[in-house]
Amino acid sequence: MRIQFAAAIVILTLFSTNAFARGMEGDSLLTTKTESSAPVKWYDRIQLRGYAQIRYNGLLETNPNLGCSQCDKSWGTGGFFLRRIRMIFSGQIHERVYMYIQPDFASGGQNFAQIRDAYFDLGLDAKQEFRLRIGQSKVPFGFENLQSSQNRLPLDRNDGLNSAILNERDLGVFLYYAPSEIRERFSYLVSSGLKGSGDYGMFGVGIYNGQTANLPEKNRNFHAVTRVTYPMKLASGQFIEASLQGYAGKFVINRNPLTDFDQIEFPEYRLGPTFVIYPQPFGLQAEFNWGRGPEYNPETNEVEDAPLKGGYVLASYMKKTGKGAIIPFTRYHYYSGGKKFELDATRHRVNELEIGIEWQFHKALELVTMYTISDRSAQNSLDPWNQERGSLLRIQAQVNF
Repeated sequence: MRIQFAAAIVILTLFSTNAFARGMEGDSLLTTKTESSAPVKWYDRIQLRGYAQIRYNGLLETNPNLGCSQCDKSWGTGGFFLRRIRMIFSGQIHERVYMYIQPDFASGGQNFAQIRDAYFDLGLDAKQEFRLRIGQSKVPFGFENLQSSQNRLPLDRNDGLNSAILNERDLGVFLYYAPSEIRERFSYLVSSGLKGSGDYGMFGVGIYNGQTANLPEKNRNFHAVTRVTYPMKLASGQFIEASLQGYAGKFVINRNPLTDFDQIEFPEYRLGPTFVIYPQPFGLQAEFNWGRGPEYNPETNEVEDAPLKGGYVLASYMKKTGKGAIIPFTRYHYYSGGKKFELDATRHRVNELEIGIEWQFHKALELVTMYTISDRSAQNSLDPWNQERGSLLRIQAQVNF
């Protein structure tokens, strides 16, 4: 499979005779080219931007044991917390190549640096409707997964779809296609503040390692993913988007040494739809997915192949102000299944309601307050009967630069 795919990539590259022009990505902003008679060096094409998020989760907290390490490691710890410090280096470094590198200087809640994105895009036709993406990037599965944390309303992604790929990213090769008109539409849905997911093509397909970003590959099997989406513009100017995505592969789990090591590799797959009404001014966003994968069974103390399902519904209202916007929102999300990247493919049951508001004072500063009512269980061989309920008020300040 690897040889056949590599041969196809080489052929596509050899027959590509036109330059690549950059497109919108979930974590990118629009740029404009300026004409100049003087030659431009490659390093003069690189742009720098970023954002930082600072949180406090200790207000009105009813259960300090309630938390979600995948979501936010500062739950239950108290004090202020640097959630993200992202610096984004991007630019058209060659007529055929666009570069995007994004480190995070607050990874894992311990303020150490880690690469999030490091990829290169190659345009395969004159209109740049076909693009080949090589490197570490977001896997095209789920609207909220692809949506930048800089744009998302809730403070964390939902468990139902985010449990598919840790940190939403992996190393691989992806082919994206979208007509020029649709690419412009993707760009507008982000640059206008309508909380778009970015340009991952109207159609996307690819293969990736499968063990998720910044972790070594543990088997010789690629994961395969595909996604189809269409952002429709109605006569009224209202945007609506519908998507369908799925992936399949084999995953090697991390087992507790005290459990049976007979099986550590499990097949997994997921399939799910997305529906989005963009906030003009009312918004509605819903996603769900079904599949199978590894999951810890507390009754047998074993990891088993099991069904999974989960998703969310988010409603919002956008009120534009002189320099920004006020956006109240609410989201309910649910998940029943294992999290393959946690110890013993930890068994999770999540029911969570969030009510919040985002204040955009201006482009450089945003503030989000969100009240969370949660019922979570996270069971593995170290804690087979864990279940916590509680509520808390969470606050985040975001600086964009």
